[in-house]
Amino acid sequence: MKDLITVAEFTIKEAIKRKSFIISMLIILAIIILGFNIPNIVNIFSNDEDEKTKVLIIDSENILGETQIRIDNTNTNYDYTITKENLSENQVKEKIENKEYDSCLVVSKVENQIKLDYVVESIMMGETIPEDLIESFSVQYTASQIKKAGLTQEQLQAMFTDFDVNVIQTDENAAKGNVLVAMLLSIVLFYAIYFCAYQVSTSITTEKTSKIMETLVTSTSPKTIVLGKTIGIGIVGLLQVIIIAVTAILSANTFLPAGSLEGIFDMSSITPLFCIATLVYFLLGYFMYALLYALTGSMVAKPEDIQSANTPVAILAVIGFYLSYFSMMNPASNINLFAAVFPISSPFCMPLRILVGSAKMSEVVTSIPILIICILVIAKVSIKIYSSAILNYGTKMNLKSAIKIFKSKEN
Repeated sequence: MKDLITVAEFTIKEAIKRKSFIISMLIILAIIILGFNIPNIVNIFSNDEDEKTKVLIIDSENILGETQIRIDNTNTNYDYTITKENLSENQVKEKIENKEYDSCLVVSKVENQIKLDYVVESIMMGETIPEDLIESFSVQYTASQIKKAGLTQEQLQAMFTDFDVNVIQTDENAAKGNVLVAMLLSIVLFYAIYFCAYQVSTSITTEKTSKIMETLVTSTSPKTIVLGKTIGIGIVGLLQVIIIAVTAILSANTFLPAGSLEGIFDMSSITPLFCIATLVYFLLGYFMYALLYALTGSMVAKPEDIQSANTPVAILAVIGFYLSYFSMMNPASNINLFAAVFPISSPFCMPLRILVGSAKMSEVVTSIPILIICILVIAKVSIKIYSSAILNYGTKMNLKSAIKIFKSKEN
C-alpha cells in the first residue's frame, strides 16, 4: 500500500507540474468565464443597451381601428406609436433621418387587401418587419371584424381560446425532466473520462522512454506501478472536473442574471443520489479506459507512436459515447437498455438514465458488477503485458506478440 501511494503521489506531482496541464486548465477556465460573460460583453459594446427600437405606425384611414387594436410596449423590444396623421412619404423619411423613429409602418387599403409598407433608413442583413407586431395586428383586426358582426365578448374569447397541451408518456421507462441537460452531461462525462484515461498511456510511454521506469521497476512491482499511475492520474482528472464544475457554477451565478438559465436547464432532477451515481460510474469508467490505455502505452516504444496505438481504444470510447447519446433520443428503446449495461457505454449512459428517471434498480445492479468484472480482467491483462513490455525499448510490440506474452505468462 505504501508503494502504491508513493507511485500515485509521484504521478500526481508530475502531472500537475506539466506546462501542458497548467496551460490547458487556464484556457478551459478562461473560456468558461468568458462564455458566461458574453451577454455582458455584448451589452458593453451595444450602443442601444437600454433603448427600444422606435416604430411609428401610420393608420390615416383608421383601418385597424384605434379602439380595437392594442399594442403592448412592455414585453417587446419595440416602442410603438400609432397616429392617424396623413404624412407624406417625404415627411416619413424626414422623421426617420432625424432619428425621431427608427422605422415606420404605413397601413393602407388597396381594393380589398390591407397593405403594409415598412419604411427604414437602410435594410440590414436579415432585417424584416417585426413579426410580433404583424401577428398582433392580424389577430386583433380579425377579432374587431368579427365583433362588428355582432358577436359578444364571451363569444370572441371562446373563438380565440389557447389550447393547454400536455404530453403523457405511457412507457414506464420514458424520460422525465430536461433531456437537454442529460445530453449535455453525457458529453461532459465522456470527455472527462476519455481525456483523463488518455493521459495514462501518455504518462507511461513518456516515462518508459525516459528510463524513469527503470528506477520504479527496481523499487516496486509492475502491478503497483500500473495501479498507482492509474489512481494518480484519476485523482488529477477528478480535481480537474471539480475545478471546472465549480468555476462554471460560480460564473453562472456571478455573471448571469438570476433565473436566466431556469427556462433552459431543469436542475430539479440533480439529486444527491444522482451525484453519487455519477461519481461511481465516472470512477469505474475511468479505471476501465485508463487500464486499456495503460496496456497500449506499455506496448509503445516511442512517444510518437502513442496516437496510433491508442486508436482502437479511442474507437471503443466513441462507440460507447454514441450508444449513450443516441439512446437518449429515445430513452424507452431497446438500444438504451443495451447501452446501459454494455461496459463501454454504461459509464456514459447510466447516470443519464438515472437523471431522466428511466433507470431501473435491476439495471444499476447489473451494470456495476459487469463494469467491475471488465476492470479486473483488463487490469490482469494490462499488468501482465506491462510486466514484460516495460523494459522493451527496441521494436514496437504488436497485438500478436502481446497475446503471445500473455499466454506464456499464463503457462
